[in-house]
Amino acid sequence: MDTKNLAELYELPTLDWAAIRTALDANIPQAPDTGGPNRHTYWLSTINPDGSPHMTAVGALWIDGAFWFTTGARTRKARNIARDPRCAISIATHDFDLTVNGTAAQVTDPAAVADVAARYAADGWPARVDDTGLALTAEYSAPSAGPPPWHVYRITVETAMALATVEPGGATRWRF
Repeated sequence: MDTKNLAELYELPTLDWAAIRTALDANIPQAPDTGGPNRHTYWLSTINPDGSPHMTAVGALWIDGAFWFTTGARTRKARNIARDPRCAISIATHDFDLTVNGTAAQVTDPAAVADVAARYAADGWPARVDDTGLALTAEYSAPSAGPPPWHVYRITVETAMALATVEPGGATRWRF
């Protein structure tokens, strides 16, 4: 991993990726009244066919060093990823703002899909694996996810940038 302090100009410290990862591993909640002005929101950016950005909120999970999310096959984000897997995901927390660049791929391992369903259910969204074993279903989801089934995607992290929002501050980029 290559680490670059983006705040040397201000004599601020390099941020520690291990501390960022520990916060992500603790499962940043997205329920109302849990962060931000009212909650934490993950924002996913994909690339439209004309090259312009497409950004949307997603319910994401951090599992084993990667971000995971779900969406329907006919959504703009799913169609964009099928054509060009490059994407970015970001979140603002109390201690840091984080942006991750990488590539997304649909998950086709039934065990991984089941694990993601169980994790979402534990967080309060009653997701379960559908009859195919390769997608999720539930009584409800975010309107932007489209109708079920919802496929699971994993973002492989290539670079990350964090900006500390508490003292002593700092900004750091990591290339993996």
